[in-house]
Amino acid sequence: MAEPGRRRVGDGAATRRVLLGTVLLITAFAVLAPLAVIFSQALSRGLAVYGQSLLRPDTLHAVWLTLFTALICVPVNVGFGIAAAWTVTKFTFPGRGLLLALIELPFSISPIVAGVAYLFVYGAQGLLGPVLQAYDIKIMFAVPGIVLASLFVTSPFVAREIIPLMMAQGREEEEAAVTLGASGWRILRTVTLPNVRFALLYGAALCNARVMGEFGAVSVVSGNIRGQTSTLPLQIELLYQDAQATAAFAAATILAAVALLTLVAKLIIERFDTERERLTASEAAPGSTSLRPGH
Repeated sequence: MAEPGRRRVGDGAATRRVLLGTVLLITAFAVLAPLAVIFSQALSRGLAVYGQSLLRPDTLHAVWLTLFTALICVPVNVGFGIAAAWTVTKFTFPGRGLLLALIELPFSISPIVAGVAYLFVYGAQGLLGPVLQAYDIKIMFAVPGIVLASLFVTSPFVAREIIPLMMAQGREEEEAAVTLGASGWRILRTVTLPNVRFALLYGAALCNARVMGEFGAVSVVSGNIRGQTSTLPLQIELLYQDAQATAAFAAATILAAVALLTLVAKLIIERFDTERERLTASEAAPGSTSLRPGH
């Protein structure tokens, strides 16, 4: 706490106004203005043209491919995130710090570099290229390459959200459950996951948004073949290069809507999490007579 009579940074009315104005100004120009341009340009020629732009066969295929990739990547990364978080927070072993660094490695590597690396491994001239060709397995410039690149880029999102929370919670509840004879799966399902469910949901929402918006890695491994390996971000680029700005902005509204929905989901999750913490604190307060569900 600040000492009586000593002013803290930001206590002054002028300072608060300057900080608030700066934040609002940056938000308006960096976030709100681009969003406004996307929707205004998409609807500039009317709702009919907007609908026709979204119903183009190549755009519909790009939407389908993007959703298909997300339907694979999000569940896989949720499972990976839970397993990785459980491993590094509930066990002590040599190389634990290195494993933590490896989990967050995709954040440090450019997506384009990751895509090129996949080419050198799975491409026709890559490390495994001759073996894959011998068995007529095509990964690069096909859907499997898109999925692999998206998995790599988005792999840390869930783990990054739940690892700090699981570290802060410690191991006491799990150890107590072990002494009561609970199995590992039951401990995970009834003790660990309920404590991190909001962070897990937020991590999954972020993962989904990044999968659907990924451009760099996917552009390298997909070949960007119109109507075949173009995801929605790549389709937007193709349309814009073809001077079909309205169609490009119409497709971009889908990604903008995903971003906005992710923001709404974040706010809802944070609200429920705050309410849960408030209820937990009131139940733990001295003299509280409330009981948790199931007790």
